Amino acid sequence: MTVLKGFVAGIALTMLAACATLPATAPAEDAAAIKAVLSDQQAAWNRGDIDAFMAGYRPGEDLRFASGGTVTRGWQSTLERYKGRYTNRAIMGELTFSDLEVDQVSSDAAVVHGAWALKRESDAPSGLFTLVLRKSPTGAWQIVSDTTTSAD
Repeated sequence: MTVLKGFVAGIALTMLAACATLPATAPAEDAAAIKAVLSDQQAAWNRGDIDAFMAGYRPGEDLRFASGGTVTRGWQSTLERYKGRYTNRAIMGELTFSDLEVDQVSSDAAVVHGAWALKRESDAPSGLFTLVLRKSPTGAWQIVSDTTTSAD
């Protein structure tokens, strides 16, 4: 009986170890989904649609947006900040995200580092950003924290 218990325990430990190494979702799939959020944001911005751009952010009061030495809290306040600063297509310019680095820290959380650039008629501001994204219960990746800096 002792040998049988040892055999069963060994099988159970092997199965637990195998399960522990299997991710809930493939990191490559999550990275692609996260990059798609940013691609959708870039496309929305470049067609002048700030409301659609904001779809990448998690709705609610927990959203944190830090830029220009200030922190804005909440989805609605962030939307109002964007609309207050970017009042027309000329000011919005053409947005490009680049140098994306996705670091998935758990099955439902990731950090993204990247660069942004605006191409406008009169200037070309640029900078860096760090985003924290969380996976919603529906499986959608959403930005919950955005820290954006300017190189200017």
